[in-house]
Amino acid sequence: MPVPPITITHEFSGSVVAKGANDDLSARLLKHAGFQQIDDWHGRRHRLPTTTPVADKVAIATHAAEMLRAAHYDIDLPPSLEAARMSPPVPVLGPYAAGAELLRITDRIREAENCDDLQRAVDHLLHPEHGALERVREALEVAGEQIEALEGEQIHDLDNEAADLAYRFDYASEYVRGAQSELVNSEAKLRRIGTASRDQAEARTRSSELPDHRGAALATSPAATKARVSSASDSETAQSNAAVHPPRASGPRR
Repeated sequence: MPVPPITITHEFSGSVVAKGANDDLSARLLKHAGFQQIDDWHGRRHRLPTTTPVADKVAIATHAAEMLRAAHYDIDLPPSLEAARMSPPVPVLGPYAAGAELLRITDRIREAENCDDLQRAVDHLLHPEHGALERVREALEVAGEQIEALEGEQIHDLDNEAADLAYRFDYASEYVRGAQSELVNSEAKLRRIGTASRDQAEARTRSSELPDHRGAALATSPAATKARVSSASDSETAQSNAAVHPPRASGPRR
């Protein structure tokens, strides 16, 4: 009898789950890769916490699949969890290291499979102290201040043009600040959306696992059915007797 494959999936809750590892060897390989074993009334399964970073999920799932395949297990692994099928690394872009890092953040946002992953990726943009937007805003502000400083020391023949350029940098800095204010609390909202989605998914799972009592509630007991049949039979017998032996009308005696 063929053995069903071990399936590694990325669930809606954000966790990575391996199912089908019912023997000790496959369970040991999964635990060695980094999965946590769970044994409950659903059976044995292995899971990665929802807080595991996306890159770590992919690395652990890929490593587990490689070890299981080497042990001649049939593995079902989606492309999103296989390192060899992920998008190629972002080019270095020469001296533009900041641009390359922003491209990596963009890739993490694009590859997010749930709100938790998206929130963690967006945090690199929106963190009020260390996020990319705050660094860009600060750099624009400092550039404007530096132009004004150079104007006072060196640029004597371009006063108007230098002042205009400094104003543009300062305006751009304030524009980024406005963008930041528009996105305040967006990460908290993403967390709430993710929590609500997980709660709904878990509620649907629990609902599907509960026994359906509606049929039992609507079903008729055998005793009640027998009583109805007996009552109906007695009624039919009475009607039949009435039809065969009609009552005789009494007449005057002679």
